[in-house]
Amino acid sequence: MRQSWVKLALASLERGERVDVRPLGGSMRGRIESGQRVTLAPARAADVRVGDAVFVRWRGGYLLHLVKRREGSRLLIGNNLGRVNGWVEGDAVLGRVVEVHP
Repeated sequence: MRQSWVKLALASLERGERVDVRPLGGSMRGRIESGQRVTLAPARAADVRVGDAVFVRWRGGYLLHLVKRREGSRLLIGNNLGRVNGWVEGDAVLGRVVEVHP
């Protein structure tokens, strides 16, 4: 059975390793297309800046979205189409996109 990109990302990031994944979905189009290969690196909230694409725990699941704003260690997360999801605490950050492959 093919391992989902989320499971692969979680396992690799937990080990402190970079990982290439192909996230699915259209909410990041224009920056990351559905199925496009990206490299994630382990990250903490202190490592990320506004505009970074991050992999975060979100309401019982996971998102690969943009940091729209920060207040201390809290990050406002949204997609590349203008939608804002909401705030996450810094410990929800699992990884950061360090490369988007053509």
